[in-house]
Amino acid sequence: MASGTSDFSVSRRQLLKGGSALGLGTMALGMAPAWANPWGRTSTYSQGVVHGPEVSLVIRREDFDIDGQFARPITINGSSPGPMVRLKEGQDAVIKVTNLMGETTSIHWHGIILPPEMDGVPGISFAGIAPGETFTYRFPVTQSGTYWYHSHSGLQEQEGHAGPLIIDSATPEAFEYDREHVLLLTDWTFEDPKTVFRNLKTMEGYYNFQERTVADFFADVRRRGLVETIEARSMWAEMRMSSRDIADVTGSTYTYLLNGQSPEENWTALFKHGETVRLRIVNGSAMSYFDLRIPGLKMTVVAADGQPVQPVEVDEFRIAVAEAYDVLVTPEDDKAYTIFAEAMDRSGYARATLAPRPGIEAPVPQRRQIADRGMEAMGAHAGMDHSQMAGMDHSQMAGMDHSKMAGMDHSQMAGMDHSQMAGMDHSKMAGMDHSQMTAMQGDAATNHMLMAGAIQQGARYDQAGIGLDQSLRRVLVYQDLKAHAPWPDRRGPTREMELHLTGNMERYMWSFDGKKFSEVNGPIHFKKDERLRLILINDTMMEHPIHLHGMWMELENGQGDLIPRKHTLNVKPGERVSALITADAEGSWAFHCHLLYHMDAGMFRVVKVS
Repeated sequence: MASGTSDFSVSRRQLLKGGSALGLGTMALGMAPAWANPWGRTSTYSQGVVHGPEVSLVIRREDFDIDGQFARPITINGSSPGPMVRLKEGQDAVIKVTNLMGETTSIHWHGIILPPEMDGVPGISFAGIAPGETFTYRFPVTQSGTYWYHSHSGLQEQEGHAGPLIIDSATPEAFEYDREHVLLLTDWTFEDPKTVFRNLKTMEGYYNFQERTVADFFADVRRRGLVETIEARSMWAEMRMSSRDIADVTGSTYTYLLNGQSPEENWTALFKHGETVRLRIVNGSAMSYFDLRIPGLKMTVVAADGQPVQPVEVDEFRIAVAEAYDVLVTPEDDKAYTIFAEAMDRSGYARATLAPRPGIEAPVPQRRQIADRGMEAMGAHAGMDHSQMAGMDHSQMAGMDHSKMAGMDHSQMAGMDHSQMAGMDHSKMAGMDHSQMTAMQGDAATNHMLMAGAIQQGARYDQAGIGLDQSLRRVLVYQDLKAHAPWPDRRGPTREMELHLTGNMERYMWSFDGKKFSEVNGPIHFKKDERLRLILINDTMMEHPIHLHGMWMELENGQGDLIPRKHTLNVKPGERVSALITADAEGSWAFHCHLLYHMDAGMFRVVKVS
């Protein structure tokens, strides 16, 4: 059995912080407050741990060292990101949060099923925590797994206001391990987040320094031929889009952190030879997707978004913003391994080391080249004859059937006349009203709905996403996820609700069904205890991690009664995904894209269950 102190990593930044909740003397001695869970395994987290059921958190702005530079982030109990909050299933959590900042703040317990007034979203069922106030969150802990918490006030999440939330199961889990480490991925900018947002609004591609070059053009000609290359370039240019719009905010301003430490600081997690180690991995970034691998080690995925899944052995997985994955690794050699979390747009990476003793490290993989988006990224635009669209009245398009578009054959597009597209205002397409496109009421048979759990046409659950070559290594895909056991509610849906993910990159406007949150009239309505199917259609050329508060979304990935539960669904460009929802949480709930600046730009709605 590993000792409780041996797997603790003290960051240089923590040693500089005399006000840490752990206490400088304890940290300087390297004595971490390790916690042995009921099944005999040890766990630590380098930013500190606070244990339930009664927890106190204090939120401030403080001078801080981040990657060797002065910063003034938001801290929680003296650290940024915040400490791990550790609860146990069956407890009644009592979490007192004191705001010592000069602005209102909040904490949302991401993925946790609780009463709406405890969900922590200001303006919905909660007023926020005013300066100088203490708010007490009280809720029964009815689940277990790996989750996280973060601010839902303004752009505070970008400023370090986040931390992991681990809930231990009241009964033994389906898998065994010897020790665990919590890995929280974040993206930090030394710019004011309001400046970042203003830059995005001012110029499309402001942070994208990886646009195509003349050398890329000739490489494409060699690979695809001159005609196809010119036509592809022309199409992107005429649509005022870039095939390299992979991420809105990139490594040009971001420093990618793992447990608050930069790649150069190299946070280290220890193991003993032959141990099975559980890595609880959370993407707490504001805007960044990561592709995570540990060269030389296979990873066995055992949980997704806190919920157990049947084991899947992989070499790599993509983790969207706000998602969480638990993996098991068993290092057989007495050597170090690099935990490599590469940004999806390849503009940087977060890094840590898994090692048998402090002070050793492994080679860092070379970053891969940025990929180019293909025609599937154009979503609803792909395959359409755009030559007549300049003067088109889009008001009649609400009844269009988009269900066949994601899988269309784009091979006929080479001869399309794009001559009218240069001056086209695509922002009008984002405003299309899709709200009436699907039958909203009625019996499943009457509406010809698919069997519960079946894959909707247009889903790409078998594809890992842009920039990942599934022929080179085994990459986790959504189709791999299979629940450990069937969920209690096995009813089929009696209603379908369809929402389009819409936006305009040039004007940086993001929305559902073409309407920003400020433009909608009232909430989305779910009937109490109904079983419904939510269909999400991505009409944009960006990935969107969609998060529903207060309820689970059961991803219809073709696994029948074993479809997985998730709190956040990644929707690829041009993709159509669907999930079953049991609307058992009465009240008002947030529903939004978890890319922070997308949400702030309008990709947010309220769901009311009554």
